[in-house]
Amino acid sequence: MITLALSKGRIFEETLPLLAAAGIEVTEDPEKTRKLILNTNRPDVRVVLVRATDVPTYVAYGGADIGVAGKDILIEHAGSAGGNDGLYQPLDLNIAKCHMSVAVRADFDYAAAVKQGSRIRVATKYTTIAREHFANKGVHVDLIKLYGSMELAPLTGLADAIVDLVSTGNTLKANKLVEVEHIMDISSRLVVNQAALKLKRDAIRALIQAFESAIPA
Repeated sequence: MITLALSKGRIFEETLPLLAAAGIEVTEDPEKTRKLILNTNRPDVRVVLVRATDVPTYVAYGGADIGVAGKDILIEHAGSAGGNDGLYQPLDLNIAKCHMSVAVRADFDYAAAVKQGSRIRVATKYTTIAREHFANKGVHVDLIKLYGSMELAPLTGLADAIVDLVSTGNTLKANKLVEVEHIMDISSRLVVNQAALKLKRDAIRALIQAFESAIPA
């Protein structure tokens, strides 16, 4: 049995064509069932539905053999694991693409705030990425960890800036925030449990090759 960890939403939907290329079809709609383990048309493959942030943990500890997770999630997971997350990342699947940015109020003088040696308050869910970004600039940062409604932080004075994922930018515009720095492009990666790669080598290698042939340009 091969167990694939996926999160609901965009990653799930954009992974379906890759699964189809491997001859795998999920037989249930995750939006219409309360089940967390979904069968496929293949008796040797099943899908487990977990939170996006939990995908690397399930794969690293053997709750799943393989998974699909965003680069942002993988960086944060590696940061919390001290850099040794035990995951093999064979493919950038080129799906669920967006980017990580610094954003501030439109009237905030960001250039003055991040002069070398200065200190800035930043709200983010992505503390590892934010810490490294500002350290590379020589800027001291006070990180405030939030899990949602990030745009509120600069508007209420909780933080000077936010570090967050940006897709269309419409939410930032609606809240009169502007992007001031592009940190990195984000896409989703295939991750594999290293023990499973040895124990189920042929089956997992076949999946990796099928995924690779179907990656969107």
